[in-house]
Amino acid sequence: MSTPGIFSIASSKNNALQNGGANETTDTYENLFSGVRKNVGSTSTKESIKKREKDYQTLVNSYYDLATDFYQYGWGQSFHFAPRLVGETFIESIKRSEYFLALKMGVGKGDKVLDVGCGVGGPLRNIASFTGASVTGVTINNYQVKVGNQKCASLGLDSTCKLKQGDFQKIGEMFEKNTFDAAYTIEATCHSPDRVKCYKGVARSLKKGGIFVGYDWVVLPERKFDEKNPDHVRVKEGIEVGNGLPTLTSKEDIIKALNEAGFKVIESYDANKDMHTEYQIPWYQTLAGDFSFSGFRMTRIGRSCTHVMISLLETLRIAPKGTSRVSSILSATALDLVEGGKEEIFTPSFYFKAVKK
Repeated sequence: MSTPGIFSIASSKNNALQNGGANETTDTYENLFSGVRKNVGSTSTKESIKKREKDYQTLVNSYYDLATDFYQYGWGQSFHFAPRLVGETFIESIKRSEYFLALKMGVGKGDKVLDVGCGVGGPLRNIASFTGASVTGVTINNYQVKVGNQKCASLGLDSTCKLKQGDFQKIGEMFEKNTFDAAYTIEATCHSPDRVKCYKGVARSLKKGGIFVGYDWVVLPERKFDEKNPDHVRVKEGIEVGNGLPTLTSKEDIIKALNEAGFKVIESYDANKDMHTEYQIPWYQTLAGDFSFSGFRMTRIGRSCTHVMISLLETLRIAPKGTSRVSSILSATALDLVEGGKEEIFTPSFYFKAVKK
């Protein structure tokens, strides 16, 4: 556990969380998931899902106002999971998964690439450095734009890397037609209330024949997910509330949305399909328990220690009011993610490659 890192959460420069803002933002966020973890199935009703789809901007922006500093402290600059080989560190697996997408796009120096839902830009900077391409990222959260662009400048990447604030549901309105050579998304369009609309905007921004690749979060009915199993629904809803999602969908829905948006899907599969073989470390293992020096803060005990420290800092009025509530939400969903992975009812790494028709 890194005390300076915890203080960086407590002293966040995110203005939305100052002066009681954390409590207000958490109230707004939790109202969109009324009944979750108390009444299984309550947030899986059509009415509950439609409410989050309608208010998706508030949902996603509030989530990242609350979670961004915690993610940077616990996860680094790339807010996603990855398939992990035996002998491979967590960070190595994260970078390899990003380089994999870069290779699938086939981009290089002089190409223009779009990052759909870029967070603070960790993948954006890695892919730009790896390929020499210019990468533009879009995120709905202004705080992430500020943090990401500062990081790009500090690494001397501001000439090839840029983050822009915007709603990826309207990404087709942000750029001229045929602007980009390729596009990618990493565990981001799971926040979309309408993937067809989102993907149509991406298609409009791409040149004809442009490649769109990504990883997305899905439930796995073809393996073990059963929508009639209360435990499976409980885990699904826990993942949704802890990650700001309208609802989790299936791989078939993603492929259908891509086709309807003007893409031809070339390949797709769960990148974690072999996670329980002897050759891989399950994607969720870091959350379940990795007692290395660098990985401890991500473990259940590490998260508990962080929560205790955050609560103390909040009591001492060093951390904004409500910060400990955010910590509780994220800690609870980590358990749901681990259970979802172990039971093979969920994956965060459904991979697809599609080409603009």
